[in-house]
Amino acid sequence: MTTDYDQIAKEYQASKLQPWRTHIERYTLLRLTGQVANLKSLDLACGDGYYTRLLRRLGANPVTGVDLSQGMIDLARAQETATPLGLQYAVGDATKLQLEADHDLVFAAYLLNYARTDAELLAMCEAIARHLKPGGRFVGVNNNPDDPPSNFDTGLVYGYSKKLTGQLEEGAPITWRFHLPEGTIEVTNYHLSIPTMERAMHAAGLENVRWHQPQVSPEGRQQWGDAHWLPFLQNTPITFFEATKR
Repeated sequence: MTTDYDQIAKEYQASKLQPWRTHIERYTLLRLTGQVANLKSLDLACGDGYYTRLLRRLGANPVTGVDLSQGMIDLARAQETATPLGLQYAVGDATKLQLEADHDLVFAAYLLNYARTDAELLAMCEAIARHLKPGGRFVGVNNNPDDPPSNFDTGLVYGYSKKLTGQLEEGAPITWRFHLPEGTIEVTNYHLSIPTMERAMHAAGLENVRWHQPQVSPEGRQQWGDAHWLPFLQNTPITFFEATKR
């Protein structure tokens, strides 16, 4: 049930422009990341380079993006060609990656939720720690394991929904559906609990793990009103986190 992003690369790129992703996901994630000027940064599961480019424009340097999907990396490189920012992109498996191990920041928007087992999750966390210098930060956003299945259709008003296959247990597939003007695309994540993720991070040498609730940008509140975002904030489908390399 692993998602073939090569087949939906352009559609997933378009899903990044849904208002909730701009006014909640991007806003919260970049606030959490904080000042990145001159930080050597690695964007894992970078997709088409959406956040890779944002990090560079915020001053991170150098910045490398890595993704498992050749189709996604092709989109990222095409945008680098059109608007050069000095970014490097590579196709790679986040569980096996071997780059320079002295990054100040590893950034991962929706990486850990692709681990199907404790072993895969640990391999991801070990790779993240392997690429950070001591004291370097790991920052990301993930599917929220505490989002109850009863809430999975609440996102329809925002352009997404979720579907659970089987029981909500470790490793259970959770399908995100992004409802776009061109049609609906599906992306499969896997349920691993927050305690499971914390154990993997700690075992890999990542400490001071902290979880954060989403926030709405001032522009999003002004444009849509607070009431529009309330269902998202009351039972948030995503969770934000940070950790530090020991």
